[in-house]
Amino acid sequence: MIQPIAQIITKPIAQHCHRGRWFPKLGVVVASSFYWAFPWTIPLSSPLTLTQPAQAQATVHNLELMGEASFPGRSLEIDGTEVGGLSGITYDANNNLFFAISDDRSEKAPARFYTMELDLSQDSFGPEQVYFQNASLLRRDNGDLFPILSLDPEGIGLSNQGTLWISSEGDASRGIAPFVNEFRQGGEFLRSLPIPDKLLPDAANQRGIGNNLALESLTLTPNHRYLVTATENALLQDGPEASLTESSPSRILKYDLVDEEWVGEYVYQTDPVVLPPNPPDGFTAAGLVELVALDNEGERFLALERSFSAGAKGTAGNTGLTVRLYEISLAEATDVTAIDSLKTTDVTRIIPAEKNLLLDLSSLEIPLDNLEGLALGPKLPNGQQSLIMVSDNNFSDRQFTQILVFGFDRGFKQLQGTP
Repeated sequence: MIQPIAQIITKPIAQHCHRGRWFPKLGVVVASSFYWAFPWTIPLSSPLTLTQPAQAQATVHNLELMGEASFPGRSLEIDGTEVGGLSGITYDANNNLFFAISDDRSEKAPARFYTMELDLSQDSFGPEQVYFQNASLLRRDNGDLFPILSLDPEGIGLSNQGTLWISSEGDASRGIAPFVNEFRQGGEFLRSLPIPDKLLPDAANQRGIGNNLALESLTLTPNHRYLVTATENALLQDGPEASLTESSPSRILKYDLVDEEWVGEYVYQTDPVVLPPNPPDGFTAAGLVELVALDNEGERFLALERSFSAGAKGTAGNTGLTVRLYEISLAEATDVTAIDSLKTTDVTRIIPAEKNLLLDLSSLEIPLDNLEGLALGPKLPNGQQSLIMVSDNNFSDRQFTQILVFGFDRGFKQLQGTP
């Protein structure tokens, strides 16, 4: 169970009243530390001889928690749908609104996203500043709603045309391919991007996406030229799932939206599972759950990693969750588009994404839910750039929908120890 937090506030949200947890501005400032992601586990008898790129300059500084809003259990309802499973979020600067995708596989209600407003005009943030406005139902290319279990929507990004790009993990166990589709804000289908064959599910379970480990993230570059998504863990032909002893080589996919084709693939080495489960044979999972583009070239991103261990102790609330925020660079990373299987490749010739650890959210010492969504929002009253995180509560009575708001400064700064 999640332990109670310091203060409970009851406030109306879009014609409904809900109880929420709130923290005043905590003033947590986190300094960047450099972290190089070496490729996956290799026996000591086979030493790694990677050529490391020059250490990149950090661009995110003075990351500070502004506040938190959380809503326990399954307490939110909008337009006759249960609000939950918020796996991705994106910001509409023209209208000061956010769109959040639910990962409901059309089981609780038809596949959908939510329009919401966050009032970030104050120096603190809490549940009374969250307003869910409406739910929009997604439709297939034939105009029908998505059938039950036909998709697993996870990532969302707003285009400069006001349309929404949404990624689905698919369902490898059912042979359902992932997708990256464009929709109108009313939910109508517009177009699809091609999915590389190497990602498609295999009936023999030897290649393609891992089950529930596919296109979890989605982001557009600020100039809206490139769309970038990534697998949560390795493709079956690339490497292992993340575990307590092994990391996993995810693939980052870069699309050119002008040509409507993918133009690059890069290895992102996830962290291993952080905490041991309790009991020792309990469920664990870890992986890359979100990306946010920071430059027009599609080379620099914020990356969110989430680790879960059932029954694990040692974090606030003992939720078993560990969440880490990285700044990453693809500037020196190897394009692996032509490589069908990393398992059969000389990995010493592959340079993965470079990772800068910005924040281990365990240091905030607040209970964390299953944080999966990440977006840049408006400027804050203090002039900092806002950063929003949202959680997927898995539609569970034992979890909570959590929204965290951070502020940070942007600008290049040489890393400690770099010439």
